[in-house]
Amino acid sequence: MSTPRRWHLITFATALLIAVTPAVTASAGPAGTDSAPKGRAEWAASWATAVTRGNNVGLTDTGLNNHSIRMIVHTSVGGDRLRVRLTNIYGERAVKVGHATIARPNTATVNDLSDIDPASLRELTFNGASSATMNRGAELLSDPVGFKVREQEDLVVTLYFPVLTGAVTFHGQSRSTVFIGGTDLTTSAGGAGFTTRPDCCWMFLSGIDVERKKSPGAVVVFGDSIADGNGSTANANKRWPDLLAGRLIGSRPEVQRPGLLNMSLSGNRLNHEGTEPGADNFPGYYELGPNALARLNEDVYPQTGVRTVITHLGINDIWMNGDSAESIIASLRQLNQQVKARGLTSLVSTLTPYEGNGGPGVWTPEKEATRQTVNSWLRGQGAKEFDGVIDFDKVLRDPTHTSRLLPAYDSGDHIHPNDTGNKAMADAVPLKLLDL
Repeated sequence: MSTPRRWHLITFATALLIAVTPAVTASAGPAGTDSAPKGRAEWAASWATAVTRGNNVGLTDTGLNNHSIRMIVHTSVGGDRLRVRLTNIYGERAVKVGHATIARPNTATVNDLSDIDPASLRELTFNGASSATMNRGAELLSDPVGFKVREQEDLVVTLYFPVLTGAVTFHGQSRSTVFIGGTDLTTSAGGAGFTTRPDCCWMFLSGIDVERKKSPGAVVVFGDSIADGNGSTANANKRWPDLLAGRLIGSRPEVQRPGLLNMSLSGNRLNHEGTEPGADNFPGYYELGPNALARLNEDVYPQTGVRTVITHLGINDIWMNGDSAESIIASLRQLNQQVKARGLTSLVSTLTPYEGNGGPGVWTPEKEATRQTVNSWLRGQGAKEFDGVIDFDKVLRDPTHTSRLLPAYDSGDHIHPNDTGNKAMADAVPLKLLDL
């Protein structure tokens, strides 16, 4: 979900234009070993994100041209080797990746998140080459690289695009700073060359898998901006799925720890496209994604080792479009049936309060009645159809004013929880529901 009064700030990158610099030839950086761990091993997903087409104005529409982009991601489970997944699935032309690296951040320079530890730098290769082309609508998987990934650590991926990419495939609300600069900066230890630093998005980057001796699979969180982290502290990894990953890691032996993949999209809806307008003159954007049922084939089923899906969607259909409880419940039931038909565990969450958010017409007593009807169904018949119900409404609501967030959990916009609220959500998930 997205905050109505902030929709004009939906993504810094959409309004950004960067000057084109002269092209350079990418050079190969230090290569990592591709030796596999001894004994039986398997690939497991450690981090992933949902992606959409770039918006129809600014950088995400025009694309990168002789630019490097440095992005920080936060892992869930660790492993002995890794591989990186790139995507051009929403692109309108083939995209050349001129050079790519992965590293750990330089924690000694805490004032600049773009600095990397040069000793950790590894070049990513593709079929043994330092550059590759992603066909239009295609994805690109790196070769395995010897890189010991720790649980819940930050990793820095830097990609160089020597020629114009056109419209990017991206995730619009990363809650982390992205660094963009001219020429090939993939092996640059410092961040001085990265002149543009919006807090917005991941571009062309969709996942990181790790190789482990044994993996129980992955849990996918399939939600909107509440799981996407709106309202949480930027660059702090305080989204409730990150905090849930920490609970899982802290409560189980290594071989029983699933990956936790946050495949949420701010503003996503069950029954509407991201470009559809909403209440309070909300204009709609590509980055809000297609309707949730259309996302399953791209954002859920292909994830490495997915076993369980937690769905938290529907509130945007209420405030943006005034959908009926019947239409929201019908889509949740259909989503549940499709997820279970794939042999996956299907969990669902109640819809959380939002009174006080936005202008007139965003919250109304009628829309609150719809939310309550959906939640009543989820706690009743829904609990019989889904494999489990997580009652986030009960966790976040003010017991003295149940249509509002508890003030201690409110980020200030009356719809998105703050860091404390995100922790309360993560703590409320019964771990027994996630037994894989």
